[in-house]
Amino acid sequence: MALLSAGVPAAAQEDAFEYVAMGDSAAAGPLVPGPDPHLLCFRSANNYPQVAAARLGAQLKDVTCSGAETEDFSGRQHHVLLPQYHALSETTDLVTVTIGGNDIALVQAAVSCLNAFPEPVGSSCADGFTANGDELAERIDEFTPDFDEALEEITDRAPHARVVVVGYGTYLPPGGCYPKQPMWARDADYIQSTVDQLSARLGDRARAHGATFVDLGPVSEGHDVCQAPQDKYFEGVVPTSWAAPLHPNANGMTAFGNAVADAVSEELPTRVRAAQAN
Repeated sequence: MALLSAGVPAAAQEDAFEYVAMGDSAAAGPLVPGPDPHLLCFRSANNYPQVAAARLGAQLKDVTCSGAETEDFSGRQHHVLLPQYHALSETTDLVTVTIGGNDIALVQAAVSCLNAFPEPVGSSCADGFTANGDELAERIDEFTPDFDEALEEITDRAPHARVVVVGYGTYLPPGGCYPKQPMWARDADYIQSTVDQLSARLGDRARAHGATFVDLGPVSEGHDVCQAPQDKYFEGVVPTSWAAPLHPNANGMTAFGNAVADAVSEELPTRVRAAQAN
């Protein structure tokens, strides 16, 4: 970094719009083409933070990491990575956060819903998760105080930054698309409703803390795992393009990065808007 900075005029460094991207694999983009050197995180150089940074003309510090939970904001993921909070400072202008899916073990829950045979052969994950209340909804409730604490810590460490919470998307259409994606209709609806609940909770807590919320549900509607390869933003159980199963693909990352850039561009500093115009 010192060598890179040596070739940049001091005024340009001072005027740089500093953007820190935090979060899990939904932001990191595992297996999306263009891996960055931090192989432990399966992070793509074409994930939504990269797309948003390019649109905004921002200097990006991307610390998103596949598998991250809120505890990895303050702890060392994989025992060696610096806590994600360490990327924040008083000069940070923008922070994006996508977190919560791993805290509630959402992908594992979705995988448990797969059935090779149609009903009634097999068992319904929706029945299992709701046998005594709603287990995944309870996990979201348990996660909420940790997320509140994370938003407070981000604000403390980056007091001048605009904080943008980015939700999760529409992975499955109503009723799913069995057997194309081997999840019974009621189980597909249950998993997507849980995704929607998690995103709604993220949005509610973001607004409570004065942060902006970008809802990817409407952005990805009609681009779920059941669509044609060229139309979908998420890969299914068996990917049809380079991306991890049940994660955003390159098309999705482009759309999500543009959605984030659109959400923040109206309130960018004048110097950044001028740079974009040039």
